[in-house]
Amino acid sequence: MTFNLTLSPADLLLMLPELFLTLWLCVVLIIDFSMPRFPKRNLAYLSVLGLAVVLANLVWYDRAGVTGTLFNHMFVLDRMAIFFKIFIVATTILVILASIDYVKRFKFFKGEYYFLVLMSALGMMFMASANDLLSIFITLEFSTFGFYVLVAYLREDPASNEAGLKFFILGVFAAGLLAYGISLVYGETGKIVLSDIASAPATPGLIIGYLLIFAALGFKIGAAPFHSWIPDTYHGAPTPVTAFLSIAPKGAAFAILLRLFFISLAAFKPAWVLLLVLTSILSMTYGNIVAIAQKNIKRLLAYSGIAQIGNVLIGLAAGTKMGSDAILFYLLTYLFANLGAFAIVIAVGNLINSDEIEDYNGLNRRSPFLAFAMLVFLLSLAGVPPLAGFIGKLYIFVAAIKEGLYTLIIVGLVNVVISIYYYLVVVKKMYINEPVDNSPLVVSPPMQAVIYASLAGTLILGIYPQPVIDWVVSATMMFSHIVAPTVAVMPPVIGG
Repeated sequence: MTFNLTLSPADLLLMLPELFLTLWLCVVLIIDFSMPRFPKRNLAYLSVLGLAVVLANLVWYDRAGVTGTLFNHMFVLDRMAIFFKIFIVATTILVILASIDYVKRFKFFKGEYYFLVLMSALGMMFMASANDLLSIFITLEFSTFGFYVLVAYLREDPASNEAGLKFFILGVFAAGLLAYGISLVYGETGKIVLSDIASAPATPGLIIGYLLIFAALGFKIGAAPFHSWIPDTYHGAPTPVTAFLSIAPKGAAFAILLRLFFISLAAFKPAWVLLLVLTSILSMTYGNIVAIAQKNIKRLLAYSGIAQIGNVLIGLAAGTKMGSDAILFYLLTYLFANLGAFAIVIAVGNLINSDEIEDYNGLNRRSPFLAFAMLVFLLSLAGVPPLAGFIGKLYIFVAAIKEGLYTLIIVGLVNVVISIYYYLVVVKKMYINEPVDNSPLVVSPPMQAVIYASLAGTLILGIYPQPVIDWVVSATMMFSHIVAPTVAVMPPVIGG
């Protein structure tokens, strides 16, 4: 394979968001080191400013239809890559705003925290454009390096140290699986670009290689049985890091999974559908059942996240254009509901210094705003209409029904009922139980902005989702000729 390393200004335009963010995170780091008295709170706003510029640039790319490839198709900028980059950047902005009050807990390296968050976001943006096996490995590990440090950022907290150690050990193990899987696939085909591998015949070595790659990506998204790192990591990590880890890396990993299954493995769909169905059923059932027994709100949301990934895998198992559309839409609903719920956890934890569910007793009397917002987010995660989570689940289920995956749908509906139970347990404590302390809880303006943005997204996507549905349909148009085309039209109830 020969590589054309000559880049024209038009080529650099394709990587402009990543190049700008690279420059910006260096600026943040330099200011933090060279100006020790520069307020750390302003570093957060400076980081948000840079991300806002990147977000505006990506939105313009999406509107203008800027697409192309670099480095012999190893880097691809298409509508789907732009969607996931917008998803990652928007998540990072909300996480940084939600971190401003929490960062006060850090005794050391407060400024470096924002640098590491930006670096992880940069790696995930490259993941969204990775179109070959080598780029997948490099970008995935690059995005994970920052998280290794962030998870263990509370240096004097044993739980954070334990979480960081477990995350690092299992992350290195997953990296080993990914590297070995890639080596097997390359050894069998002699190719690394995903579209080139699609024509390779199925051999035992190739099958094992793909299974190892899927296991490594399963670790990244936290699907059962590759989920073992999630509960302890979510529990011990700083809560804003937990919120970031629960959303952005999963979106970036699904960008890779969509290209992997719908491009490289499109010809072998009957073989991998069963694998995804079993993984989805295991993730949904295990996550929801174990969540019932949790006493800590972060662990409850951790197991809930495993179950939510099982829902997303339903769309991947469908293996159709509509399935890919449903995945993108579901991830957006999950972004607003899950990040909103974690924003409440951060706000309450900052004020009462506890993440135990029992300490949410009587939250409605102490802060009606926080209690109402948490109610909306939990109901959306459960899939209750007319919130975004209901439309997301409906879209996913319709895509699966069109492919005849009725067993998967039945299991999914049963799990929806289970999830409603443990979400309502939290609601009961907030609205019915008596508070231990009646002092009011006051939320800072940055945290209010995150909660209001999450509420707006959850309500708008539930009441009037059609513009966003049109966006995700156009973002996955590349799959129309690869998989059996399915008209991505929602049932009449979705019309708003």
